[in-house]
Amino acid sequence: MDDTEPLLLNGGEPSHSFTSFQESNEIDHVEETHITRKPGMTRTLAFAVAACILGSSFQLGYNTGVVNSPEDEIKGFYNTTNFDRKGEPMETSLLTWLWAITVAAYGVGGMIGGVSAGFWANRYGRRGALLRNNVLAVIAGGLLGFSKMAGTYEMLMVGRVISGINAGINSGVAPLYLSEISPISLRGLCGTFNQLAICSGVLVAEVIGLNIALGTDKLWPITLGFTVVPVIFQLLTLTWCPESPRYLMVSLGEEDEAEKSLVWLRGTEDVGEELEEMRKEGVEQRNAVKFTVSDLYRNPELRWPLIISLVMQLAQQFSGINAVIQYSTSVFEGAGLSMSAAQYATVGTGAVNVAMTFVSAMLMDKLGRRTLMITGLGGLFVFTVVLTLSLIFQHSVSWLSYVCIGATICYIIAFATGPGAIPWFFVAELFAQGPRSAAVSVSTLVNWSANTLVGFTFPHLQTAIGVYCFVPFAVMLFGFLVFTILFVPETKGKRIEDITLLFKAPEDQDESRENSRTDVTYGRMESHYSDYSRTISSDVGARGDNSYQDDGALLSVQEEKS
Repeated sequence: MDDTEPLLLNGGEPSHSFTSFQESNEIDHVEETHITRKPGMTRTLAFAVAACILGSSFQLGYNTGVVNSPEDEIKGFYNTTNFDRKGEPMETSLLTWLWAITVAAYGVGGMIGGVSAGFWANRYGRRGALLRNNVLAVIAGGLLGFSKMAGTYEMLMVGRVISGINAGINSGVAPLYLSEISPISLRGLCGTFNQLAICSGVLVAEVIGLNIALGTDKLWPITLGFTVVPVIFQLLTLTWCPESPRYLMVSLGEEDEAEKSLVWLRGTEDVGEELEEMRKEGVEQRNAVKFTVSDLYRNPELRWPLIISLVMQLAQQFSGINAVIQYSTSVFEGAGLSMSAAQYATVGTGAVNVAMTFVSAMLMDKLGRRTLMITGLGGLFVFTVVLTLSLIFQHSVSWLSYVCIGATICYIIAFATGPGAIPWFFVAELFAQGPRSAAVSVSTLVNWSANTLVGFTFPHLQTAIGVYCFVPFAVMLFGFLVFTILFVPETKGKRIEDITLLFKAPEDQDESRENSRTDVTYGRMESHYSDYSRTISSDVGARGDNSYQDDGALLSVQEEKS
């Protein structure tokens, strides 16, 4: 065969040898065209997302809001139990403390589960950790559901702790699984569905807990034990879903299994581009040092992403959202509503939360994380101030009670717009695979610690400063808003390596970009040269003596492109 004769590569398309720089530019053009193709939502991906969020995130939200509506009935159970034991009703101060402990126990469990989430995610995989975590949910459901029958409120408190551990693990692992099974173009949408499931869980808990439903003196234990229903759903669905392809490739090095997982999720065998990205990350991961939690603080390239992740987690919890969710009924009663009207108002806020979270899911990958976070924090600050002023002056101006309700609904809208879902995006998107698990553990611990602090202190804040109980939240929200405007980057549509590059020193950024270009160039040339070699392998005698010259031409082109 003549050296100048065109070769047929890639399914019969004409191609010449790689000594032409112009043709290598054409290769770049083809590659760039391929990169712009965005994978869409498939039925299998939607199935995996639903299996994850409805089985894990839903029960997280459900257990957050389940004690809200039947609060009076559960307190009555505490009082009755104490009377049976001691022959006298429980003192009001003791009842307040026990109720605060009951609410906060969920957060304590969340701290335990959250700090161990990274360990379970790495030990058993993302999918494996979620499935195994259901054992805790079953145990918790049994303790909660049979506490009244056993006549012991301590059993209920222990059940709250265990359900919190389950929720803490879910809160760390579920967003990780969603971010790793989703293509970049849908990462925001799929991740926001996680928050949508949490909000839906809260809403269902509030509806079931109404007096006209199961929130009665006899039936409230059923509302607490209902948490086993999402467990059954997840066992019947997630079992058939694949493990995270990124975990299989990067953490385990199982390329064939990762490819099978991607093909199942994308509904096509054209997954070479994503697979190559994961392969590259896997090589970097194997060559990199192992990360521990302390490395997140010592390494300057990880310190700022960690600070941003933690501040976003604190912004979510110190916005006062759990005070609104867990104590909204009593807040509405304080605004002048009857008990039944306050319960319906609470359900209304839950419905608004679900609706706006869905809207946020549609906007996430269009407007960006940073924009929605700033919008949400700004709205939270404004409506927290309005809510506080309404509570202060409502006894002087009667119509301010309705302003109080309206401010609460607008507050929920602002929370769902950004701070509800976005903090979990940052911890998943700001870190590469190596330090990501450690960052998830720390962020989840901080989130649940703040959750516990709010849940435990808010009833005492109500007692101590009354209608001014939301002022501390307003002050912190203003600080979080300023921090987000000044320091938080946009991560929408960016690859993990592009995001992590933002936190490198300028000289390291230049080196990383140069290495990235060199790696990509060599990868493309190596791939096409491999095709070239396979095509001419049948004419080894004619071409064999020129192999060294071809390799030299390949390297020459690479150096010229670099």
